[in-house]
Amino acid sequence: MKRLIVTGSLLLVAVIVCSSWGFLGHRTIHQLAIYELPPSMRYYFHQNMSEIVKNSVRPDQRRSQDKEEASKHFVDLELYGDSAAWRMPLLWKDAVKKYGKDSLLKCGYVPYHVITMKEKLTAAFRNGNKDSILFYAIDLGHYISDAHVPLHVTENYDGQLSNQKGLHSLWESMVPEIEIQKYDLRGRHKAKYLKHPERSIWRAVRQSYKLLPDVFAAEKEVTRSFTEAEKYRVQIRNGREYKNYTSAFAKAYSARLGETINKQLISSANLLADFWYTAWVDAGCPNLNKGLLKNEKNKEALQVEMEAFKKNQLLEKKLLLSKQGSDKED
Repeated sequence: MKRLIVTGSLLLVAVIVCSSWGFLGHRTIHQLAIYELPPSMRYYFHQNMSEIVKNSVRPDQRRSQDKEEASKHFVDLELYGDSAAWRMPLLWKDAVKKYGKDSLLKCGYVPYHVITMKEKLTAAFRNGNKDSILFYAIDLGHYISDAHVPLHVTENYDGQLSNQKGLHSLWESMVPEIEIQKYDLRGRHKAKYLKHPERSIWRAVRQSYKLLPDVFAAEKEVTRSFTEAEKYRVQIRNGREYKNYTSAFAKAYSARLGETINKQLISSANLLADFWYTAWVDAGCPNLNKGLLKNEKNKEALQVEMEAFKKNQLLEKKLLLSKQGSDKED
């Protein structure tokens, strides 16, 4: 989540305030992307999958120490002018010339930061630094995932400008937590090389922006069928009142949106796999699997997971790490 809005004595807060997409979303996206990699990369990434999945939320956790971190997660397109999603420069250097660095830091620049992380990952692959490879691969995935959340590409990021406060967490955290059992997480995509990665991330941003009207309209439409007491639940924490959307409202909102959130989650995983693969190819396709192919136990485990992935059985077979109690570790 980009920001936490506090107004008045009654606070409307996120169900999961610590992370965009929630722990569940980011961790699921990173795991699915690993299965989409070619074998020349897949064994190495799978060998480190627990670390990759667990640390997928690290950029959100960093924001409390780094005041410049937040603006890497979003881009408030309206603040950049009319039709900004189609008119903004594709490259950071050109954006700095047009808007100035201070404006970019204030209004957000997630698509540009994705390219920066891709370049750093390429350098790590080229240098063969395994720690750096994992660090930048994980962070790159987080920012790509954020770009697929519609409420990360608008000034009205929490519905605060349309009397819909709390919408951010409803869309990216609460609904996936409740509905993931119904999601189609099977893999149909194989990582492909991106000739123009900057164009690819901007396409993702534009798609997120196109979804915004329905994100807002669906909440208002569903609200008409709920009383205030049915829509929100109030809790007391440390002597203060907070209200969150009810599970019933979240389910109704999800039903109105249809497969939108599921599709954005899968699109995130697809593009992440593409970026990982592109960085690896640009680095000269270094050998990542040295010594790993001799581990028959790990190879068998990966084979079982791949079969479950292809059949949408990761949840059924309890192989989705984000649903194995990993949230409790943090």
